[in-house]
Amino acid sequence: AIGKLLVKPAQRILDAGSGTGDIALEIRHLEPTVRIVAADLTIEMIKVGKARPGGSNVGWVVADAQNLPFPSSTFNSVISGYLLRNVPDVTIALAEQYRVAADYARFVSLDTTPPRRNIFLPFIRFHLKVIIPLLGRLIAGDSAAYTYLPETTTHFLSAEALAQKIGEAGFQVEGFARRMFGSMAIHWAKKNS
Repeated sequence: AIGKLLVKPAQRILDAGSGTGDIALEIRHLEPTVRIVAADLTIEMIKVGKARPGGSNVGWVVADAQNLPFPSSTFNSVISGYLLRNVPDVTIALAEQYRVAADYARFVSLDTTPPRRNIFLPFIRFHLKVIIPLLGRLIAGDSAAYTYLPETTTHFLSAEALAQKIGEAGFQVEGFARRMFGSMAIHWAKKNS
């Protein structure tokens, strides 16, 4: 996903729905001159991100992805990882990302997507509905919290439908790629002036 941003030195980049900053920190590691803002609604996640190695080199902001606190045309690139399936209104979140993107900005989204019907579908469903909650119970002691991922994955937009929404927000969709047996999708686009 980061590769699709085509990061250049000294760019201003927004990592929307950053969580603990995995994407933001990796971008900063790859190009130390970027000015990256990691925005997330959950302050506890931001606190963890700030404490991580390199966390002090990222600008952290508590923000709602549906009402970003930045002026229009602020960022050269906007990226999100596992954000869109978690917002109440994908259309509003995409409109906000479009608004804060500067002319010719890059846009990238990494998210889960319902897997297509194929020979692997029964195995993917088994993994999502049984293995992930089991691992959650064994590792974290809470299987209920880990039923959230399978539910949001199977009920989220297909990769094709999300590409259409991205285009409707104003971005010029360049493409998308499915990964992890079709259960993940990377979408990339740009904002024309």
